[in-house]
Amino acid sequence: MAYSLTFSRVTRTFDTPEPHTVLADLDLEVQAGAFVALVGRSGCGKSTLLRLAAGLDKPQGGRILAGGNPIEGPHPELGVVFQEPRLFPWLTVRENVLLGRRKPGGDRDALLAHYLDLVGLTHAGDLYTHQLSGGMAQRVAIARALINEPQVMLLDEPFSALDAFTKMALQDALAEIWEQSRTTAVLVTHDLDEAVYLSDRVAVMEANPGRIITMYEVPLARPRDRTTHGFGEARRELLSLFRPGRNEPAEWAI
Repeated sequence: MAYSLTFSRVTRTFDTPEPHTVLADLDLEVQAGAFVALVGRSGCGKSTLLRLAAGLDKPQGGRILAGGNPIEGPHPELGVVFQEPRLFPWLTVRENVLLGRRKPGGDRDALLAHYLDLVGLTHAGDLYTHQLSGGMAQRVAIARALINEPQVMLLDEPFSALDAFTKMALQDALAEIWEQSRTTAVLVTHDLDEAVYLSDRVAVMEANPGRIITMYEVPLARPRDRTTHGFGEARRELLSLFRPGRNEPAEWAI
């Protein structure tokens, strides 16, 4: 069963060059099997929060729990997909994906075949990274995270560097993968369409210090259609929840 994620009064301050509080007393509950997106302007602490959840950094205050247990460092039940694929160029697609399998046991060959098929790369197993498009490379990164069968998937703007058509294709693939696995998912994104298309709930964040100002429940059934009136209305509702930051004009919008 997927893990829940609990952020309780989480605070993170950085000291370079001067003390700056990125997150302050942040609370967030992500139910097991839910898909939650984090949106907000740059600098509000979205990626910092994701790094804390992944165990790649530690809060200075508060606590973060996965499945009721404290996160004290990287854990095999926490899968992470970054903005860049971060593949090893001297390894094939198959070898890069298999690097993600850290749990003992299981039929590695069967798991590899399953997840390559899931991301649509069965035909590309013997290719090297220089032979991959940007979209294919990011599919490899997703498969590498999934092959460990994590209870939580943490995605830090995984499609931000891709063209619009490739991005939509990978959003479709991720939606299908999540529907099959029902792994708890937390997505950092600047793209409101992406947040509406993929998530159940959207946490709207504000900066200085980073905090969640509201939660938006996406009122759309799955599978979702980007072309419908309802989708456009949901995006407009989400956009209306943003408010100008300090020293920013009232007409500011994403």
